[in-house]
Amino acid sequence: MAFADNLKQLPSISHLAELQLLDASGAVVATIENKPGKAGSLALFAALASKHGTINVAAAKEGIELFAEHTADARAYPGKHPNVDRLFEVVATGKGYAVKLVNA
Repeated sequence: MAFADNLKQLPSISHLAELQLLDASGAVVATIENKPGKAGSLALFAALASKHGTINVAAAKEGIELFAEHTADARAYPGKHPNVDRLFEVVATGKGYAVKLVNA
C-alpha cells in the first residue's frame, strides 16, 4: 500500500500542534510539526507512539513499512526523509524515543 493509503488508516491529528521526540535524558531531539509536508509523519509517529508507548525498535520497524515508497527513497537518498532516517537509526542502534504530544 502507498503511504497516502496508509495515512487514511491512522487516527486524526487535527488536535495536535506538534510531536516532540525525547532522548533517554528527556531532552527534545526532534519536533514534527502539524503543517504541510510534515503532517503525514506526525500522524504516523503519533499512531506508533499510541500503539507502542514509545518509538522503540518494534514501532520503528512498523513505521518503516508504513512509510511505504518513502522508505526506498530514504534508503537511496539519506537525509532526504529525516523522519524515516530516524526510524532506521532506532532499528540500527536499539535506542528509541519517548514521545510528547503537544495539542493545538
